[in-house]
Amino acid sequence: MASILFSYAVKLNSTSQGSPFDAVIANLTGCVPQSFSPVCPNNCLARKYRHITGACNNRNNPVWGTANSLLARWLPAQYEDGISEPKGWNDDFLYNGYHLPQVREVTRKIIHASSIACQEDDLYSHIIIEWGQYIDHDIAFTPQSVSKTLAIGSVDCKSTCENLYPCYPIKVSEDDPLSQGGCIPFYRSSFACGTGSNGFMFGNPSLLNPREQINGLTSFIDASTVYGSSVSLQHKLRNYSSEEGLLNVNGKYSDHGREYLPFEIPSGCIQDPTAENAERIDCFLAGESRSNEVITLAAIHTLWLREHNRLAKALKKLNPHWSSETIYQEARKIVGALHQIITYRDYMPKILGKAAFDKYIGPYNGYNEKTNPSISNIFTTAAFRFGHATIPPMVHRLDSQYVDHPKYPSLHLNEVFFRPWRIVKQGGLDPLIRGLLGKSAKLQTQQEMINEELTEKLLVMSNNGSMDLASLNLQRGRDHGLPGYNDWREFCGLSRLATPADLISAVSDQNLVRKMIDLYGHPDNIDVWLGGLAEDFLPGARTGPLFACLIGKQMNALREGDRFWYENAKIFKKSQRDELEKHSLSCLICDNTALSHVPLDAFLLGNYTNNFASCDSIPGINMEAWKEYPKKGTACGPPRKIENGDYVFCSDTTIIYSCHSGYHLEGHEEIICQGNEWSNPPPSCSDINECEEQSHEPCHSSAECTNTLGGFRCLCTDPYELAEDERTCTDSGRLPRGSLMSIILVAILFVSWAVMCWILVCRG
Repeated sequence: MASILFSYAVKLNSTSQGSPFDAVIANLTGCVPQSFSPVCPNNCLARKYRHITGACNNRNNPVWGTANSLLARWLPAQYEDGISEPKGWNDDFLYNGYHLPQVREVTRKIIHASSIACQEDDLYSHIIIEWGQYIDHDIAFTPQSVSKTLAIGSVDCKSTCENLYPCYPIKVSEDDPLSQGGCIPFYRSSFACGTGSNGFMFGNPSLLNPREQINGLTSFIDASTVYGSSVSLQHKLRNYSSEEGLLNVNGKYSDHGREYLPFEIPSGCIQDPTAENAERIDCFLAGESRSNEVITLAAIHTLWLREHNRLAKALKKLNPHWSSETIYQEARKIVGALHQIITYRDYMPKILGKAAFDKYIGPYNGYNEKTNPSISNIFTTAAFRFGHATIPPMVHRLDSQYVDHPKYPSLHLNEVFFRPWRIVKQGGLDPLIRGLLGKSAKLQTQQEMINEELTEKLLVMSNNGSMDLASLNLQRGRDHGLPGYNDWREFCGLSRLATPADLISAVSDQNLVRKMIDLYGHPDNIDVWLGGLAEDFLPGARTGPLFACLIGKQMNALREGDRFWYENAKIFKKSQRDELEKHSLSCLICDNTALSHVPLDAFLLGNYTNNFASCDSIPGINMEAWKEYPKKGTACGPPRKIENGDYVFCSDTTIIYSCHSGYHLEGHEEIICQGNEWSNPPPSCSDINECEEQSHEPCHSSAECTNTLGGFRCLCTDPYELAEDERTCTDSGRLPRGSLMSIILVAILFVSWAVMCWILVCRG
């Protein structure tokens, strides 16, 4: 039997996904149920700490910025049928009299760059790229279709070159080295249930409800990369047996005494072909599912795991009377603030340039409850993918003198995809971190956009062959119905570029302009990701005016619309903010590796030892700012601990109890010290039987649900196995197991509902 252990959130109904019938439709159509508006608690926990899903950050609009909420549209979607068909779907569809070029042709004729010819950035180090990718993974993830099938019949996107949902294959020429029978497989992004062509199935009779996509993560810069964006993942990451509020670490391997991330078992990471006795190194488990994409990204995740545990231990030593829950939440709040500081103070000005940073972001003016912080479709699908053009073709590993490591040589990018064993078995983090600090980023130029390690050798775990990142980006933009380059320039207050001569005013390389016009026919037809990437950089920036605008507007919304932003006077004391702002990425590295010398600004490329400083001289946080003397409430005696739960002081005399994921609180949540006695006995935490939930069935009907303490298991009978959603049994990519009669009944319901809604719309 295949199984997966879950913990189920009940305290805050932020992940409610509709009726069981909705779930069946979602599974068969591949749509993703949206988060429903939760009932926001009004206690001190909700005021002091973020909810893990991002829910209720804005109390008037509690879904804004939550995991599994809609990506924001800053301009209306442009689908070829007005509802869901992406650009390029229909062969007879013309744009300004021209067919859109095949995306792979755009890659090969414009974007592809030889790895040998890639120009190095003489200002910035490799780690600036990893930080951009890491922060992107903190705020946005658009899931691919959860269904690999059609409601009736089936289609395997790896074996078809037809445009059949959920497949939108990338066409290639016969001489293309990536050709897999004439195309590269491509799965469309999951769409939000109730949008696009299936809106009527969810009670929305409107035929003018275009397809929308989901952000699977919290939109906020909240270190969800460390802690997760769901209650169930948070539960897996935490060490509840610790009194110090720690995160789980790897129990099998360590890095010269320092922690590694725990393993996710089972997992599909690539193994060391020379390993003795078939020793497995599984994928690391972190707060974000893409942590294993490249080992340099896994290294950044590992640094923050170590930092949380370092801070938690320091807080416990400073405040031994604090509960484990208080320590965890306070350390989490600090780590989230450090993510914000490094991103806005050290990273963003370098990417946007000072003038654009001041124009679009500027100084903090406080929380604005009218600002929607939700990640926009254009930001995550195009603008923030600018960084792909700055990734160098090599990953370097350096020794303590910042020269090539004698034992662990540098690696081509395609050798570090999904290979955590290269960290565990080849020197740990330190050689990698030195390589990120001591080697340069790739400089994006109009002649050399994306190196061939990414356009010819990209490894995607769900695909059997190599992929092309540039083509995936272009196809994803069309899949999401993004308007074209000029529409977005107009949105940003920039001039439309109607002719090749106009285009040269934004893209000075005339050869590049000629190629774009040859392929697209008209500037309006240019895919926005390519157009933004091709623009001349702004002064002191690594982006042109369009991407600077789109990134700047998004980053301003993330800060202004975040009630828990670290500069909000209600979140930290001034003394604590002052200490937080002493921190830096260099400080993080010094505190959590054996490196002795680092640059003062980790993002700036320097020469060892001229531009490096001793870790002893790198400023850090004085934790005394978090010293808190025992509450007066302890006159009633220390609060009693409860099994499978914990408490947090809300004031000198008031405590709030809460239960761990998978448990329900019985008794009084709030207890007050009155005189020398607590107002009520402590509550208890009882196990929730998720398998009996009627409003939200934890497992799909194809799987058997078995309750466990604090969670449940979804079980499949061989040869069926759990699908990517970890709740559904599938058989080699075909329809989820279920009786033929059930499928027929659902099909009949689909047809009946469609006919009924059509009659209501067309005859009403």
